[in-house]
Amino acid sequence: MNNLINTGVFGILISLIAYEIGMYINKKTNISIFNPLLIAIALIMFFLTSFHIKYESFNIGGDIISFFLYPATVALAVPLYKEFSLFKKNVIPIFTGILCGCIMGIVCIIAFSKFFKLSNVLIQSLIPKSITTPIGMALSKQLGGVPSITVIAIIMTGILGSVVGPFLFKILKIKDKVAFGVAMGTSSHAIGTAKTMEIGEIEGAMSGLAMAISGIVTVLIAPVLWKIALMILK
Repeated sequence: MNNLINTGVFGILISLIAYEIGMYINKKTNISIFNPLLIAIALIMFFLTSFHIKYESFNIGGDIISFFLYPATVALAVPLYKEFSLFKKNVIPIFTGILCGCIMGIVCIIAFSKFFKLSNVLIQSLIPKSITTPIGMALSKQLGGVPSITVIAIIMTGILGSVVGPFLFKILKIKDKVAFGVAMGTSSHAIGTAKTMEIGEIEGAMSGLAMAISGIVTVLIAPVLWKIALMILK
């Protein structure tokens, strides 16, 4: 049994089983808060702690899954290719929306974190909350944050965005599919994009585009905004 636990197969198998259970619960309940990823995380944590299995053993398989995050992100370009003509018609509003979303996201994190007197390390860990996990972890390290905290923040942001986003758009009576996709992709990264793909192809394509561009934009502007914030708040 120990030989199996210390192989990559164990981590991958446990992850797949936990996620399938999450998918089943999500489909049966049809409640957004029961996100498959959130359920899978909770189940894996319960399983590892109950059977006293070291995280390092589980993460051998986890690292293999993490490796495939990069090609999986590239696959989001497929729906964008199908809707490329729509993208060309709205290129300026799309880029403007993404840029404003990235700036406001970082500014709000810094402002609220300072208001609640969080440490600089926590702020640096929370700044990349709205971008994909691989990019967010790298940016967190660059800023001096803790990548593990960043991962939690990214997951919670995505789940919250996928739950609140559609509801908020209904309340505000915003029906533009491009605007919906850009907002979800910029604020809620891959989890939000997965939700938009359930709603429609245009929304999914725009969300995938926004997710990719917002990751690049955040990496470029986050260090600058953080340095400005430190200068202002001294």
